[in-house]
Amino acid sequence: MAAKLEDGGSGGGGGDDVWDNVMEVTKVAQEKGSDPLLWAVQLSSSLNSAGVSLPSVELAHVLVSYICWDNNVPIAWKFVEKALTLRIAPPLLLLALLSTRVIPNRRLQPAAYRLYMELLKRHIFQLKCQIHGPDYPKVMKAIDAVLHLSEIFGLSASEPGILVAGYIFSVLLQLLDASLDDERLLELTPERKSRWPTKPLEMEIDGHDVYDEERTEYHERLRNMNTVMAIEIIGQILQNKVTSRIVYLAHRNLRTHWVVFIQRLRLLGANSSALKSSTILTPEDLLQLTSDIHPGLSQECKTSPQPKFDAVLAFGSLASSAGLRHGASRSALWLPLDLVLEDALDGYQVNATSAIEIITSLIKTLQAINGTTWHETFLGLWIAALRLVQRERDPIEGPMPRLDPRLCMLFSITTLLIADLIDEEESAPNDETECGFTYHWKEKKVPGKRRNDLVSSLQVLGDYQGLLTPPQSVVSAANQAAAKAMLFVSGIDVGSAYFECINMKDMPVNCSGNLRHLIVEACIARNLLDTSAYFWPGYVNGHINQIPNTVPAQVPGWSSFMKGAPLTPLMVNALVSSPASSLAELDKVFEIAIKGADDEKIFAATVLCGASLIRGWNIQEHTVQFITRLLSPPAPADDDGGESHLIGYAPMLNVLMVGISPVDCVQIFSLHGLVPQLACSLMPICEVFGSCVPNVSWTLPTGEAISAHAVFSNAFALLLKLWRFNHPPIEHGVGDVPTVGSQLTPEYLLSVRNSHLLSSQSIHQDRNKRRLSAAASSSSPEPIFVDSFPKLKVWYRQHQRCIAATLSGLVHGTQVHQTVDELLSMMFRKINRASEGLNSVASGSSSSSGPGNEDSSLRPKLPAWDILEAVPFVVDAALTGCAHGRLSPRELATGLKDLADFLPASLATIVSYFSAEVSRGVWKPAFMNGMDWPSPATNLTNVEEHIKKILATTGIDIPSLAAGGTSPATLPLPLAAFLSLTITYKIDKASERFLNLAGPALESLAAGCPWPCMPIVASLWTQKAKRWFDFLVFSASRTVFLHNSDAVVQLLKSCFTATLGLNSNPISSNVGVGALLGHGFGSHFCGGISPVAPGILYLRVYRSMRDILFITEEIVSLLMHSVREIAFSGLPQEKMEKLKASKNGMRYGQVSLAAAITRVKLAASLGASLVWLSGGLGSVHSLIYETLPSWFISVHKSEHKYSNGLVSMLGGYALAYFAVLCGALAWGVDSSSLASKRRPKILGFHMEFLASALDGKISLGCDSATWHAYVSGFMSLMVSCTPTWVLEVDVEVLKRLSKGLKQWNEEELAIALLGIGGLGTMGAAAELIIEKDS
Repeated sequence: MAAKLEDGGSGGGGGDDVWDNVMEVTKVAQEKGSDPLLWAVQLSSSLNSAGVSLPSVELAHVLVSYICWDNNVPIAWKFVEKALTLRIAPPLLLLALLSTRVIPNRRLQPAAYRLYMELLKRHIFQLKCQIHGPDYPKVMKAIDAVLHLSEIFGLSASEPGILVAGYIFSVLLQLLDASLDDERLLELTPERKSRWPTKPLEMEIDGHDVYDEERTEYHERLRNMNTVMAIEIIGQILQNKVTSRIVYLAHRNLRTHWVVFIQRLRLLGANSSALKSSTILTPEDLLQLTSDIHPGLSQECKTSPQPKFDAVLAFGSLASSAGLRHGASRSALWLPLDLVLEDALDGYQVNATSAIEIITSLIKTLQAINGTTWHETFLGLWIAALRLVQRERDPIEGPMPRLDPRLCMLFSITTLLIADLIDEEESAPNDETECGFTYHWKEKKVPGKRRNDLVSSLQVLGDYQGLLTPPQSVVSAANQAAAKAMLFVSGIDVGSAYFECINMKDMPVNCSGNLRHLIVEACIARNLLDTSAYFWPGYVNGHINQIPNTVPAQVPGWSSFMKGAPLTPLMVNALVSSPASSLAELDKVFEIAIKGADDEKIFAATVLCGASLIRGWNIQEHTVQFITRLLSPPAPADDDGGESHLIGYAPMLNVLMVGISPVDCVQIFSLHGLVPQLACSLMPICEVFGSCVPNVSWTLPTGEAISAHAVFSNAFALLLKLWRFNHPPIEHGVGDVPTVGSQLTPEYLLSVRNSHLLSSQSIHQDRNKRRLSAAASSSSPEPIFVDSFPKLKVWYRQHQRCIAATLSGLVHGTQVHQTVDELLSMMFRKINRASEGLNSVASGSSSSSGPGNEDSSLRPKLPAWDILEAVPFVVDAALTGCAHGRLSPRELATGLKDLADFLPASLATIVSYFSAEVSRGVWKPAFMNGMDWPSPATNLTNVEEHIKKILATTGIDIPSLAAGGTSPATLPLPLAAFLSLTITYKIDKASERFLNLAGPALESLAAGCPWPCMPIVASLWTQKAKRWFDFLVFSASRTVFLHNSDAVVQLLKSCFTATLGLNSNPISSNVGVGALLGHGFGSHFCGGISPVAPGILYLRVYRSMRDILFITEEIVSLLMHSVREIAFSGLPQEKMEKLKASKNGMRYGQVSLAAAITRVKLAASLGASLVWLSGGLGSVHSLIYETLPSWFISVHKSEHKYSNGLVSMLGGYALAYFAVLCGALAWGVDSSSLASKRRPKILGFHMEFLASALDGKISLGCDSATWHAYVSGFMSLMVSCTPTWVLEVDVEVLKRLSKGLKQWNEEELAIALLGIGGLGTMGAAAELIIEKDS
């Protein structure tokens, strides 16, 4: 009798008597030897008469039961074959049923196995007619019941398409395991068995006859032939256009099973004797087939001459070499990287995130979007870093980061992030191990491809001689690196001490080096290269036969220090001026700083803050960590817990804080990601020394005495540089789009530090995270919060209240009130007035009582925190007194300077008070007339003219930017007071760290006031610091954009024009990155001033812009305008007008499509970079969530006016590339960043918008060709560059999108989209593959 179906019913009509009749008819036909066709016709007629629908699921069960094994004769197999051919029985089901019976018994029934495989070859590739069968879902459900696909693979049993994919993959696995078992290779797998039945049941073994010897020999030959045939069928399935693409779905969505499959296939390929005897398949061919499996875009599509496919693919990969010659070099692919590197060196911004982390994420994104190799990626990174250095060859003077942070980026940061990328590859699990098991025959791991690509990129880098010329300050180091290599190649072994003793001019040959020599040394120091690099062609200029004989005697230096020489002042000077060459040298210095005598600790701290910090590129990451650790020194073993142990380290701590306070040093700590930990180390120092009375002091070896106030002030000033504490309330979260960077608060810095600490618990972290974890745990293994520093917290809360509301809260008779009185008396003690006149200086909120004390020796003996609490009230009283005429402006400035001299840290509170008061606008203006207040008249006109010239040379014309004229120059009173205070400072090293605190605050205050406040400030400061003229004028020119939105639009337009070379603007002698970012300040002159490249100007302006949505919309508009300019560029005016009016568009021969696409990509890349930099994550979300949908819905008159096929297509692809790159820059291409956690919501909304528009639910106002190109381009880029994103999109939305693409005849793209959409779209992808390709 036929086996009952497991789904509980026949479903196709007929009862048991019907199937009894089938068995009887078949048996009679078998005995008579009837024609199989006649049998099939008779059977079909009989089943139709009985009401059984064909093909019949039940019939498949009946026929398999009939053959296995009582009627295993040739004619019965012919009946089965005819039933399949005429579709009386469903082929896939019958094959599935046979596989469960035949494959386990293949050794006993080799002929049956052979016939099964013949049937498999005929029918498994004919899938289209089977998925269109009347009972397709029922058939697949029956197959699942037989093979348990849903259980084994974790598939949905309710979706037939996914079961088709599972079945095809199961056939591969069954044949593979059977072949391994036949050759006794299955025992070499970790499981030592198959998931599928490969051996017969005992009850089936007993029922077979014993064959004679001759028959046994025949069966053995047949078995061997069967094994070969099974392997060849595996190859055919992997080769077939339809089944190979279905198998790819398993590769994407059944990862664990796929890994097992690949491992076993490799085992078969490496060890199978049957495979070696095959005449149509070799082991190499079999393994190659698995790597040739591709997703959606078929080989035909990839080579298609159709322009639309070329355009889509060009946007997902490298542009053609033809396109690269039209206005953009290959380096244009890395334009976002150049912008980010330059932006990281903005002296006004300290980043809490490591530059290594930021740039690593960025280059992974750009590599995915551009489809570049690691060789090209590393070369692009080196070139961008070299350009960064070359832009600062001739810098303007001013309090801004100079060359050293740029060299840090080139030699240290870039090298470290490449080391992390190489380590990531070489330590990552490969296919054999990612599921937790491996084979004993696996070969030993070899160096990864990334390491080899680093070598090749550095070899090619030697061709870029123009970028490799060293700045003057590093020529000596480059020459020494070249000499070291030359000596090694010449076979002369000298130690590092040799270079401490010899002058390079004494070398017998020319040892001129360049920046590549220093890059190679940095790579060798981090084990990325070995000394074989010295033998690269052209790396050295020749050989040295002998070294100079006149080598001087041993001099103080690192070599003698390591040999035991003491840290004398002479030795310290030598070590400060020369960087350490190894970690061992730094270790010894650090040990002295911890365990040495007091003087030795100071000397060691001085050494660490010297050349090893600034120019020790090969060990810089260790230097900054040692300094950070020393700022949190360990408590001595005999510490009794009373007075803080930090008190004993005061001289050393002071040396460290003064040593790292310059702008360049702070920038280096920022690049290495140590700002959060540096803040965490400074907070306890501030807490402890701010609580000490000022009579506690220490004497340095130089004889200089330092007080607790001095230590506190240095720590506090350094701490405040690490976040934008002085900015007005509008930048502290007011509005929908807060200014980028406003999240830098003490709480935020500590939370980042604590996250570094927590990441140490993860074993899956990169080397950069391990470095940051080590730095965080060095101060404390526990999380630290602001509550741990109550004094600091009180000040911080007062600071927040000060910038948010009018000053209040001073209570008469309290300690704070008494301190206010004392400070006012100290500040204005020289005023020759009666005591009651002095008392009246105070405002109503801080009225002072009691006589002023004229004795300057009786300054308040109070802890710094107590003084800071009183400072806002003191400054408020002084400013009110000046406003009411009780204090002259000069007396106000002198008094404020006395306060700042008494406690330099008070400058921070003065800044926060004035920042708040300027933003309130309640004070009367101060007339800068040269009598009451200093006058800018001497050079105000000159400054304003220079500002206009800078803007003009950058392509910006602002007619409303009028000169001061005859109207008197005025400033808001708080700004005038603060300006007067800053002018009292000397421009020397002692004042530098406090001017670096006050300078940005002064500029921020002036920028927020009406024009021309900033030119007035710049004019007065240029009178004091003439050598800073260029810097001050440039700073003043930036503020124009805060007052004039049209200037912002012109600046953005200049960025696009310069980058794309759309006109003959004077600054656009070239195009791309060079025109956008220029070559630094002062490198060339135009009309007596230094032109500023538009990109540089924008990077120094955007952080102060508040209407980010406006900027985003303008960038979209400029992008589309640029596309039209690109499409029509290079044509005569009359022909351009004709083409603009043409409906057929431009012939591709007139302007190369590849060239146009390259330039459009460049424009989109620039636009995406500016959107991301300007507004960060919020700006990108706004773009994708709101701006782009609104743009597509709106009608664009200019678009329709100049509409033609090429312009519309390029516009759509430009927006697609722009949108995807914006998302990739903000979220990353994978799910490793925190920002990626917000991606599913925003991306899901956008994909729903696209699907709804394709469904016809949303009416669009844009050109239909633009829309078509946008959707195709967006989907293509997601498929090829960001497949992780697709997995986050709702399954039903993906199906709707694929349906819309199919209606546009974009089946390949629809298949690709569904193919990477996860298990939810696997079935739909399989059915679409079968529908299209069968």
